[in-house]
Amino acid sequence: MEIRVLRYFLAVAREGTIVRAAKFLHVTQPTLSRQLQDLEEELGQRLFLRSNRSITLTPEGHFLRKRAEEVLEIVSRTESDFSLMGESVGGSVHIGGGESRAMRLIAETIRGLRGEYPDIRYNLYSGNAEDVMERLDKGILDFGILIQPVDISKYDSLPLPLRDVWGVVMRKDSPLAEKKSVTLSDLLPLPLLCSRISIRQSSVKNACAGWFGKQFEKLNIVATYNLIYNAALMVESGIGYALALDGLVDTLGNPALCFRPLEPGLESGLDIVWKKYQVFSRAAEIFLERIRDRFPETGA
Repeated sequence: MEIRVLRYFLAVAREGTIVRAAKFLHVTQPTLSRQLQDLEEELGQRLFLRSNRSITLTPEGHFLRKRAEEVLEIVSRTESDFSLMGESVGGSVHIGGGESRAMRLIAETIRGLRGEYPDIRYNLYSGNAEDVMERLDKGILDFGILIQPVDISKYDSLPLPLRDVWGVVMRKDSPLAEKKSVTLSDLLPLPLLCSRISIRQSSVKNACAGWFGKQFEKLNIVATYNLIYNAALMVESGIGYALALDGLVDTLGNPALCFRPLEPGLESGLDIVWKKYQVFSRAAEIFLERIRDRFPETGA
């Protein structure tokens, strides 16, 4: 299976017709059609449903599209790393994580490295723990910043010297905004928007779900989310109150919202993780060395 053919396949999947895809790729329609037929024969699967006006993907085609995008992302990353190599240290460092104040630590580390290694590029990916771990496992990311609770036993890791505080994002005109903190009895009658990590039931102890104890099943959860921005828009619209981490509302620049911590307080630890036995680029090695230098008390 050639990289060129995967690019052809993705172009057709994106454009929806052979005509538009051939024009985008600057190839003839018969050439493109033949390449797609050869790909289907090679895989032994039908990838497209063809009609007079359009082409749609079969379930097998959707599966290949996801895999092809991952393959081409790794190819692009590798090409970029080599293009930046030379006498000076270059290349890319790929870092993923959820929305957390821990990214300030990463930003400070990058800022410190910029003067010494200006040719290193940093690529940031935002996503929940599942998204980040999937990309780590496939080699798309070098490092992940994960908020507990999450099972990190299959990775090498360093705990970061920061803990995120859980609380509630609400409108400033809410009666709860007059309080300094929010209790369980305050939350029980309210419509809640919860991050999926905060209510996930798994083999790893979930301190956030545990904070609610036996009252967890009584919560009125009207929506779940993985990143706070869209949840904040729903809060602003009056749909409910968002269970979230501190330090994020200010970054939204929304004057209508505020944050109040839980009482009793609840915190989550954070870890930077990477694949065991990972073979890093020199740029990624330098980044990890600096992280270890900055936070020696967190582990080796």
